[in-house]
Amino acid sequence: GVTNESGDALEENKVWTFTTGTEVDTTAPTVTKTDPANLEIDVDRNRTVTAFFSEAMNSATIVAANFTLVDDATSVSGAVTYDIPNEAAMFAPDSNLSADTTYTATVTTAVTDEAGNAMEADKTWTFTTTAAGDGPEPVSLGTAGNFAILAKTGISTVPDSVITGDIGVSPAAETYLTGFSQTKFTGYSTSTQVTGYLYAADMTPPTPTMMTTAISDMETAYTDAAGRVADDTAYDTTLNLGAGEIGGEILAPGLYNWGTGVTISTDVTISGAKNDVWIFQIANNLAVSNGVEVTLSGGAQARNIFWQVAGEATLGTTSHFEGILLSQTAIGLATGATTNGRLLAQSEVTLDQSTVTEPAQ
Repeated sequence: GVTNESGDALEENKVWTFTTGTEVDTTAPTVTKTDPANLEIDVDRNRTVTAFFSEAMNSATIVAANFTLVDDATSVSGAVTYDIPNEAAMFAPDSNLSADTTYTATVTTAVTDEAGNAMEADKTWTFTTTAAGDGPEPVSLGTAGNFAILAKTGISTVPDSVITGDIGVSPAAETYLTGFSQTKFTGYSTSTQVTGYLYAADMTPPTPTMMTTAISDMETAYTDAAGRVADDTAYDTTLNLGAGEIGGEILAPGLYNWGTGVTISTDVTISGAKNDVWIFQIANNLAVSNGVEVTLSGGAQARNIFWQVAGEATLGTTSHFEGILLSQTAIGLATGATTNGRLLAQSEVTLDQSTVTEPAQ
């Protein structure tokens, strides 16, 4: 062992510990992908604009001042939120974008990563919206359009359901996401039944703010859809078709209104072109019978079909449904029911070995 100059050794070994510091992050973040892509055309007019980053970002810098959208020199107002698992900033316009118009999106160097590093240059890209189709203006979903299923009081599943897209609840806590056997992470969870992420109001910030905004946008969208009025000079309007029984109908673009509930007891076809829009206003419940299919033809798109239901929406066993369901109460899918669209409920959504696929953009 070691000794002093006189040859005397230590009475015992001297032992101590230390911990090295973590490597300092000095790498500037980048935007790796945008949605819509640069120079993309035929972009939905009620679509969220998203920038995906190369690393986790400081959510406090993901704000409207640092993520802008303009048409020529006119700024678009909207909500900006940060999605933790996707490391993405999302801009949801407050209202529909104009038809057949080019927009420029910019994420500025004021956004930083978690270490405080800024981007080396602003990220700017452009895209062009779709032309207007027949029917009313589409309903603006805001950030609610980022979810395949969104509810206020709970989402439950009888396994195994198959969900493509994110799901979320607010103001309900994660305990009201039942049957998913989720794996928890910081600010979100995952489930083998969901190709996407699960969010709730009690998760780590900024998720609660994101969920509050999404629920508010869902309620605004419902009010918008419910408030549309007949305008025969702009689009076709149909009142009380079939006295509420629309099985066997072929539904052209337009506004449909019922002062009662609606039952679909046999197959229905929604027929129109890709940019056409349908809004169905239902004053009571919507019931789709067992095995019945709502199908599309002529290029009609589920993303442009809006079912505003004041009561409960029920999809029967093995039925198939198309479009965005905006329910003021609950949405229930019976065993084996499938839907191509979004389930947006102001109370709960229940699934039973069901399939939910968010519509293609």
